[in-house]
Amino acid sequence: LASYEDGHDDLAGNVTSRLSPYLHFGCISPTEVVARAAGREGADPFVRQICWRDFHYQVLAAFPGLPRTDYRTRNDRWHHDTEGFQAWKEGRTGIPIVDAGMRQLAREGYMHNRARLITASFLTKDLYIDWRLGARHFWDLLVDGDIANNSGNWQWVAGTGNDTRPNRMFNPIRQARRFDPKGDYVRRYVAELKGIEGGAVHEPWKLDVSIRKGIDYPEPIVDHAEAVQRFRGNRG
Repeated sequence: LASYEDGHDDLAGNVTSRLSPYLHFGCISPTEVVARAAGREGADPFVRQICWRDFHYQVLAAFPGLPRTDYRTRNDRWHHDTEGFQAWKEGRTGIPIVDAGMRQLAREGYMHNRARLITASFLTKDLYIDWRLGARHFWDLLVDGDIANNSGNWQWVAGTGNDTRPNRMFNPIRQARRFDPKGDYVRRYVAELKGIEGGAVHEPWKLDVSIRKGIDYPEPIVDHAEAVQRFRGNRG
């Protein structure tokens, strides 16, 4: 727990408890986890995450339509982009940090929480695809798939939930450089980019043409700066 606050967002380090499946299936209760953590160095930030988990249960109890209906509607005109959605699911968007997260999900039935935020934001804000489609895909694959937290977190990221900043967008490149600065997480899951050293792995389209020719990896399916403008225009 001592390293949790500083390390839990480190994608490559993976300093997380991995208790979510056990909590989901009732193998251990949130109150027992909190009781065991009490008094230990670094316990407070960890306990806050447990509280955040239980918060979504309260939201679901008060709003049973959470898995299907916007908690706070934004009158979104979601795009119907079959190819974009498929590329996102398969981890071939051309944005390495997004693809790494989606491939981890497909391979392990698990995804680091920071990667969940990045991939969900990319789908709902950059591609402007309905959060319900992403939530369903996560629900199908996650070992810790939880109806309250899966739906609640997807709505939070999409801006239709409890977030007080509904139009926030995660810049995937900034997120990658902050939470995977050496690129180790990306190289772990995106085999095509294993040969690219350091943080350059996050923007392979900037590599010298001679290097890019030898890499079988797609170009980005969307430009983030352009996506920001489209999203703001669509949501108003």
